[in-house]
Amino acid sequence: MANTIVKAAVKEHLDQMNVSADFYDELDEEVSTLLDDAARRAEDNDRRTVQSRDL
Repeated sequence: MANTIVKAAVKEHLDQMNVSADFYDELDEEVSTLLDDAARRAEDNDRRTVQSRDL
């Protein structure tokens, strides 16, 4: 699976916390699902542009 998230950005955002490797894997899956759902909603509305409202 391709990495969707940027681990360094996640680590920077959670600067006061330790982050386990499996957290990144789960977060990447969640983000991928979110993106797939948004793309599906855009297609269902006959659009090829994903917009904030698709989230």
